[in-house]
Amino acid sequence: MLMRTDAFRELDRLTQQFWGTAAHPAAMPMDAYRAGEEFVVHFDLPGIDPESIDLDIERNVLTVKAERRSAAPEGAEMIASERANGLHTRQLILGDTLDTERIDASYEAGVLTLRLPVSERAKPRKITISGGSGAGDRQITA
Repeated sequence: MLMRTDAFRELDRLTQQFWGTAAHPAAMPMDAYRAGEEFVVHFDLPGIDPESIDLDIERNVLTVKAERRSAAPEGAEMIASERANGLHTRQLILGDTLDTERIDASYEAGVLTLRLPVSERAKPRKITISGGSGAGDRQITA
């Protein structure tokens, strides 16, 4: 049997595994949006054990770390390995308007969901101005 060989095939495979492709990005894919008084972020983490997910916040930088272990048992011969195993990390810079003390995190069906509420100091509020003669008090939206 003749087999066609490509000298750069393994290099291409490793490059795609590290940098990703359009169909299979190497980084944690995410969606983020604002819903009312909170920001919501969804990270796709299929096949990740929830116990291996670690969230840290330091100086308004949110770091998400997750580890995917190989599904093959110890000593098994790997035939194909296309799922990225190992430690995956992603960092988000959070604005000063978010309340990092009240972040809610949940993991369901391979999706990590973070809910980041807007801080009270960033919400619009009314300021009462006491007037001088005859006009009385009035409010200005800040």
